[in-house]
Amino acid sequence: MSGPMESSNPSFTFVTTTAQKNLLRSNSTQEPQFPHFSPPRLSCPAHSRSLGSSPLSSPRHHHCPALPPDHELSDPQTTYHCAYSLLRRDAQILSIALSNGLVYTGYGSNVIRVWKLPEFTECAQIKTKASRVEALEVSNHIIYAACGDGKIRMWRRTWDRLVLKHVRLGSIPKTVGYIRNYIAGRDKTMKHKGPITSIAINTVEDILYSASMDKTLKVWRISDLRCIETFTAHHEPINCIMVGGDGVLYTASDDATVKVWRRNFCSHGRPHSLIFTLHAKYSPVKALTLSPDGGVLYGGCSDGYIHYWLKDWLTGQLQYGGSMQGHTHAVMCLASVADYVVSGSADSTSRVWFREDGQHTCLTVLVGHRGPIRCTTAYRGEDSADDNCTVCTGSLDGVLKVWRVTSTHKKNEKLCSSQNGGQHQ
Repeated sequence: MSGPMESSNPSFTFVTTTAQKNLLRSNSTQEPQFPHFSPPRLSCPAHSRSLGSSPLSSPRHHHCPALPPDHELSDPQTTYHCAYSLLRRDAQILSIALSNGLVYTGYGSNVIRVWKLPEFTECAQIKTKASRVEALEVSNHIIYAACGDGKIRMWRRTWDRLVLKHVRLGSIPKTVGYIRNYIAGRDKTMKHKGPITSIAINTVEDILYSASMDKTLKVWRISDLRCIETFTAHHEPINCIMVGGDGVLYTASDDATVKVWRRNFCSHGRPHSLIFTLHAKYSPVKALTLSPDGGVLYGGCSDGYIHYWLKDWLTGQLQYGGSMQGHTHAVMCLASVADYVVSGSADSTSRVWFREDGQHTCLTVLVGHRGPIRCTTAYRGEDSADDNCTVCTGSLDGVLKVWRVTSTHKKNEKLCSSQNGGQHQ
């Protein structure tokens, strides 16, 4: 049943002085100096002070970070506003997934709500037998939901005379197989011993990965819903996993590392082998995302830093590139679209970063939630010529917010290039 819907506040313009503009710019650093670790702490005090006058609602903002005088024409100017603020009485929002013009949100209750783009109207609901939808993935019109009872439930999305329906397919592990293996004393196909924290799908190889607080990673074959591998991936609980376009698996853990795994087709004893271990400066890694081309890996940490690693396309190795500073509490979720990176934090804010020439600039801070932001996703508008994106944030305050973010960064670059070209004529 639908609850009340919050209304967005009236828009206004936020003007900064030249000194404040210099503080608004949060650039990535190559090798940050970390004092003694005591999270949560202020990652970038100057940046946070410059945003202290930001309102606690979600109006339209105009941020004009300053660049040196010779780069004024390429100064990124970003406008954002909260287009929708949706509240449903289903407790906290824990997970979110985007697929084919639909947004799925998982709640602390047993409900998955489906929202239709671009108007963000609720078009369907999915009820689960267990509460707490911890993770969501959608692939090939199949919705995978990791629930609080340690099972992954699946539905197939269909359209019947323009009516959206979700048909239940089953659960992982299968009930019959779970009981049979429990009686036989085999635990290879049994469910995780701890809560599932994250799931990821390798569409090429048709396998599903699930990670848990029990420090293990399970590999499920989607065709018959059987577990084909179980191994301990970290020494501490695993918080997030994701699969790159090349099939490489990334796992993030409370042990302050990101591990990179590759599947070996010729190995029967250990199909997955560890190829890299990336260290995140002694801070637990809570979230992961990849740039669309897979060339940059981002890891959000509990101390508010976002570390990133750059891929060498010749060797395939990942080299530490630096960190992005700004959040004052743990980074709980990350998303990437085009040249943008979106981060959601326990400080109740989201930040939109712009990647250019290996550097990252914080374009704007999305302020409006009253609780930690647990999940986020982002997508580009239908008109790819416009340099904008839409950001969806789900918070533990139970509110789903939809933000429209527009940047004139690339437009100003084109203007600068055309003017320079005219001078040479």
